[in-house]
Amino acid sequence: MQKEKRFRRIFNSLSYLVKFFRMVWETSPKLMIANSFLRVLRAPIPLLQLYVGKLILDKIVSLNQGAELSYFSSFWKLIIIEFCLVVLADIISRLTNLADTLLGDLFTNESAIKIMNHASKLDFEYFEDSNFFDKLERAKSQTGRRTMLVTQVFTQFQDIIMVLFLAFGLIIFSPITTLILLIAITPTFLSEFHFNNKLYKLYRRQTVRRRLLDYYQFLGASDDTIKEVKLFGLSDYLIENYRKIADKFFLSNKKLLLSKTFWGGLFSVISVVGYYIGYIYVIYQAYNQHITIGGLVFLAGSFNKLKGQLEVILFRFSVIYQSTVSLKDFFEFFDVQPTPKSAKGLMFPTPMKIGFYFDNVGFKYKKSNSWAIRNLNLSISVGEKVAVVGKNGAGKTTLVKLISRLYEPTEGSIFLDGINLKEYDLEDLRKNIGIIFQDFIRYQMSFGENITIGNIAERKNIDKMILASVASQADSILRKLNINYGQLLGRRFPNGVDLSGGEWQKIALARAYIREAQFLILDEPTSALDAKSEYETFQRFLKLSSDKTSIIISHRFSTVRTADKIIVLMDGAIKESGTHNELLEIDGHYAELFNLQALGFR
Repeated sequence: MQKEKRFRRIFNSLSYLVKFFRMVWETSPKLMIANSFLRVLRAPIPLLQLYVGKLILDKIVSLNQGAELSYFSSFWKLIIIEFCLVVLADIISRLTNLADTLLGDLFTNESAIKIMNHASKLDFEYFEDSNFFDKLERAKSQTGRRTMLVTQVFTQFQDIIMVLFLAFGLIIFSPITTLILLIAITPTFLSEFHFNNKLYKLYRRQTVRRRLLDYYQFLGASDDTIKEVKLFGLSDYLIENYRKIADKFFLSNKKLLLSKTFWGGLFSVISVVGYYIGYIYVIYQAYNQHITIGGLVFLAGSFNKLKGQLEVILFRFSVIYQSTVSLKDFFEFFDVQPTPKSAKGLMFPTPMKIGFYFDNVGFKYKKSNSWAIRNLNLSISVGEKVAVVGKNGAGKTTLVKLISRLYEPTEGSIFLDGINLKEYDLEDLRKNIGIIFQDFIRYQMSFGENITIGNIAERKNIDKMILASVASQADSILRKLNINYGQLLGRRFPNGVDLSGGEWQKIALARAYIREAQFLILDEPTSALDAKSEYETFQRFLKLSSDKTSIIISHRFSTVRTADKIIVLMDGAIKESGTHNELLEIDGHYAELFNLQALGFR
């Protein structure tokens, strides 16, 4: 049963290798053909060199024994042939290394692009699943190993052909030495295969803790965390946690590596003994004059070369197997598919006529027993400015993610102009919704790129970029810092300029404006702005969104009081709904929170 499972595992690994080289072929068919051709051309050269060397030695012996002078001219011809073989081998090796490097670089780039492209198509909720993150981490982290695998397999292909040539030459002169050699190196191969398999299993088990190591390293040495690390004195604590996990890694790796070294050394001694048995046999053949001096050197050289190549091949087989097993992680990531595989759907209505309607919508996160939103009935009419307020965890941001279809409702339906939101084309839906989240990304790119990212199709439209910058007040940053739209932002790259939280938020708002969407969603859009900037921003927002439908999520009631409708969420359900004045008259939860916040400004 165990043997059957092992063979099945090996077969599956080889199937991954076929898929892998299909990807390599798609990367560059020309380089793959060139690489294969060069290696086939290179493979017989060692045997030819040994054989020409044999002929040269035999010529020298013949000349010393008084052979005719005609032997002398043929001797120099052999020297020239050997010289040409050496030069040819060097040229082919250099061209092969060039092909390997170019193909490896191309494949690294292509596989990275495939990972990014596939990740962008997956459901948002996958990125909140730790198991998915393990798959993603393994797919990304083994890029170097996959590039090496390309070279390893091509080199293995070349070496196998070389070994066949060497074995052919050796069998013609001495078949028994070939058999001795094969028997001698088999234990070493089995040992390497066994321990490499164990090392891969250990590596796979350590994925979660390895991510934790990376996280502690990020916390301890990052410009995003350095302020709190210094102020709270976290350095020693983070280093201690890192060391605990790293020490466990070291001990488990050390135990396995010591075992591998011991058994590998033992079987290596057996291989060396077998080699010298064969070597002594060849010397015995020469002593009894069954072969010439040139034949002795040829056999000894072939035997030594064959031994070395067989050891390398068998060792590389175990390494390739280990790498092909890890290909499972790579292809497992691509096996993860997005849930909503809707075909090309309806285009977003231009313009909207009715608006959005939530019909008894509920949503529950995976692996959660509680509902984030439940029994939600809500209408958002065309042109309406709707504010959503509530405590953290009330379901405000979840509501936004459902509208943009980052999530699909667990129960109930969302309608747009009377049609189920699922019927609309997902890409077109998102093009017509402009969202700025509270935790927006601060791209380490130019000032202009940070704006045009909001509508990447218009990245070359300078006029629209400037209009969006002015609309969000981001243009004031340019004047203040005396910089232009080409200025690199952030500290990650040289000559970058970092901005304050409020300045970054103005740039994020510009992304919403340049999108020219019919429906705007601002999730805590002014949380990092001062009171004056907040007031100015919202006056501009109200003016610019006068003909648009919008949702504003905010904790500041000075912001939401101007909304056409205010929704108070509590525990995923609508607690209260109405205008600012209507909710104050009710004297309920909204009024309580408003009055508490107002006290802070008195």
